Amino acid sequence: MTSGTRILYCNCTYAQVVPKEVKAAVLKRLSESNIAFEAVADLCEMSARHDPSLKRLSEGGAVKIAACYPRAVKWLFSAAEAPLAVETTQVLNMRTLTADEVTTAVFDPGLEPNLPRGKVTRPTSEELPVS
Repeated sequence: MTSGTRILYCNCTYAQVVPKEVKAAVLKRLSESNIAFEAVADLCEMSARHDPSLKRLSEGGAVKIAACYPRAVKWLFSAAEAPLAVETTQVLNMRTLTADEVTTAVFDPGLEPNLPRGKVTRPTSEELPVS
């Protein structure tokens, strides 16, 4: 992992759209590693409340986020007035990737930014979790 890259894990507690087994396995592997990470209950809920933690998270430099669709995560931070840096953010989609794929990417020393560029638009209904 590149020096200074932070890891953020979203438990997607309220939306419950991420397979439970994927969330559990990713969290277990993060917890068993010697790598510091931050876990939050639900980015959707934090965005809805305009939680000030999102601004701190978005301004802290390079970050890998294990959560949902990259476009949805970008929109959630933007909606909370805490935009993520496109060049230094990698989102690992636990809705579509396996736990092995997510943790391999999290523990990889490189960072592969994958937020969509351009205008922030609301995600499609498929991309945005349904509460």
